[in-house]
Amino acid sequence: MPSERAAQGWRASLRVYAHPRVLGMLFLGFSAGLPFLLVFSTLSAWLAQCGISRTTIGYFSWVGLTYSLKFFWSPVVDRLPLPLLTRALGRRRSWMLLAQCGIAAGLAGMSFNDPAQHLLPTVAFALLVAFSSATQDIALDAYRIEAAALELQGGMAAAYQMGYRIALIVAGAGALFLASSAGWHISYLTMAALTGIGIATVLVIAEPQAAVSRETLMSERRVVAFLERSAHWPAALQRAMAWLIGAVVCPFVDFFTRNGLRRALFILLFIGLYRMHEYAMGVMANPFYLDMGYSLAQIASMSKIFGVIMTMVGVAIAGAMVAALGIPRTLFAGVVVICAGNLFFSWLANQPPTLAALATAIGVDNVGIGIAGTAFVAYLSGLTNSAYTATQYALFGSLFPLPGKIVAGFSGAVVDALGYPLFFLYTAALTLPALLLCLLLIRQNVATRVTTRSPV
Repeated sequence: MPSERAAQGWRASLRVYAHPRVLGMLFLGFSAGLPFLLVFSTLSAWLAQCGISRTTIGYFSWVGLTYSLKFFWSPVVDRLPLPLLTRALGRRRSWMLLAQCGIAAGLAGMSFNDPAQHLLPTVAFALLVAFSSATQDIALDAYRIEAAALELQGGMAAAYQMGYRIALIVAGAGALFLASSAGWHISYLTMAALTGIGIATVLVIAEPQAAVSRETLMSERRVVAFLERSAHWPAALQRAMAWLIGAVVCPFVDFFTRNGLRRALFILLFIGLYRMHEYAMGVMANPFYLDMGYSLAQIASMSKIFGVIMTMVGVAIAGAMVAALGIPRTLFAGVVVICAGNLFFSWLANQPPTLAALATAIGVDNVGIGIAGTAFVAYLSGLTNSAYTATQYALFGSLFPLPGKIVAGFSGAVVDALGYPLFFLYTAALTLPALLLCLLLIRQNVATRVTTRSPV
């Protein structure tokens, strides 16, 4: 019967989450999500309580530029073996372990430092955390793609997202609750200890066996053959150039060759501008809550727990929307909801602080972030070539936060100059480029379907 077949299909789909690789991704997702807020919004709350100026807090967000620049060293993570570690653990796990140790050291260093007295060490340790976290992302993305067959990738991605969201609650609400009761130093030291979850997972999981496609081998063999014909080159230079072209040049040439120059530039522009508004608004969220008179416990409950739950609601909504409307229209809808949330924050800035109003603003904004983020990941996933997934995904993942993080650095100065009501109008206006590009993407998608269906 159809109902029995449907039930069996659902049970088969759920069994994917019992797969060891998928379960491992839950803990690796936690490891990836833990450092992010600790060098972004949670850190901004600590700095605000220490009396650091809003302008300086805004500049602090530039620490996060390391996430946007990770494509520069992604080929190194992709190809360079680590002494002793790579032989013992394999290529992906060795880099993940090294990065996790860097995260733990950076968080521990931040916990023992007082930014009110010594700001520069806080900057240095935050940079270490961000750089190590970005390096972990490179290795983890490559592991996720290589560790499981295509039919498991949906479960891998879902487990990763769930672990990441749990880590956001821990690094957001958990860190704020600990700070309110035991102080910031204990809070960050606890976060450093929690990196042991990722370290233990890396030591338990197996190294994936990556399959190299025939097209990749042919492409890189042509490069090596060309260099070998250059007999007048020193041997060391030949080897270095072969590595450089195979690891760096080929993935970028492949992307532009597959898409053509015009479409490739549009894709890169869209990736860079789509989520710019989120970063510009996000860095000033905690200072805004504190300036409005909300306590750390209230911020933790509303922003870091309720907000993350509403983001998960947005993720669920996005799944249905993508199936019904397609990715481009879901991308557009997500930005519209985020814009509405920013406008509500602008209204809230002129009102007496109430938890109901704050919950409404946070709820709308985070549902939009869940819709937009899910659709965006789906969009990025369709752009990579399986032959160069690690480097190309690192490029996309590095590019999309870059404009937003640059703009975010000036957020404190904008608030100081205009005040919060106009600041949130400004962040709402930053959604306009994304909305226009979404409309172009929808138009391109419709045109592609029409062309595909038309007889040749």
